[in-house]
Amino acid sequence: MTIYKPSKKTLKIAISMLKMGNLVAFPTETVYGLGADATSEDAILKIFKIKKRPRFNPLIIHCNSKAKAMEIGKFDKLSEKLINHFWPGPLTIVLPILKNSQISNLATSGLKTVALRVPENKFARNLINLFGKPIAAPSANPSGKLSPTCAIHVKQKLGKKISMIIDDGTSNMGIESTVILVRNNNVFLLRPGAITNEKIENIINKKLITAKIEKSLSPGMQKNHYAPSKPIRLNAKRVFKNEAHLAFGNEKLGKAFKTLNLSEKGDLKEAARNLFTMLHQLEKLKVKKIAVSKIPNYDLGIAINDRLNRAAKK
Repeated sequence: MTIYKPSKKTLKIAISMLKMGNLVAFPTETVYGLGADATSEDAILKIFKIKKRPRFNPLIIHCNSKAKAMEIGKFDKLSEKLINHFWPGPLTIVLPILKNSQISNLATSGLKTVALRVPENKFARNLINLFGKPIAAPSANPSGKLSPTCAIHVKQKLGKKISMIIDDGTSNMGIESTVILVRNNNVFLLRPGAITNEKIENIINKKLITAKIEKSLSPGMQKNHYAPSKPIRLNAKRVFKNEAHLAFGNEKLGKAFKTLNLSEKGDLKEAARNLFTMLHQLEKLKVKKIAVSKIPNYDLGIAINDRLNRAAKK
């Protein structure tokens, strides 16, 4: 396994790898992705095997442009309005898949829908564009574990199983894309993420529907997900010497073996960016648990709490 810095040479090597049906770990603005040719059943199968990912859990298909995405999914006026505003960026939209899309049946878990995104990260878009096909890419980590926000996280968790990692520094947003489903002129929230509910509601001029819907439609909806190797204790009001502490704001609970603060200023954007990076650091410590301070449940706090709640599930 080799780590490469973004360059024209790196692009050529990555494209060659993808054409041979191999996997490439690459940067996006959300977290690092494990990419494969979205039209190749054999390449997609490697993703599921390496990640030990359940086959019923569909992958997000990354495109280089709205035009390309429209060759894969069936967009209505509301869907187009949303992508015109949020693409390129951290919004994944689940739509009916077109019959002639050429997307691997395995990548969609055999569903009649497909999850589509156009990433904002420049290198990612260049890679997809020059490869000439969409790239299927879940997070570059073992299934259910902490998402990777830098190349080192990928190397530590998957390094021996993949041949190429592209290092473009720490992910700007540090938390996965928001996933929505557009159906019957309504927008359903399948997974909270880097784009807040309020921003979407401001565009559609109506409330997002957050009621439960088919779990299999979206990645990242398993009850136990995003978990560090140490148990998590949420909404901590005190911490103990045998615990690590993930703090937020100016709270001082003391006594912890080690404390990291998601944002001393109480900035939820900063907290989202630091979430997985700090959990990666804390899980390596010789502690029994990670105690997490209460995170406000609004704006990006909704996505942060979603990840923490799933991580804490047993």
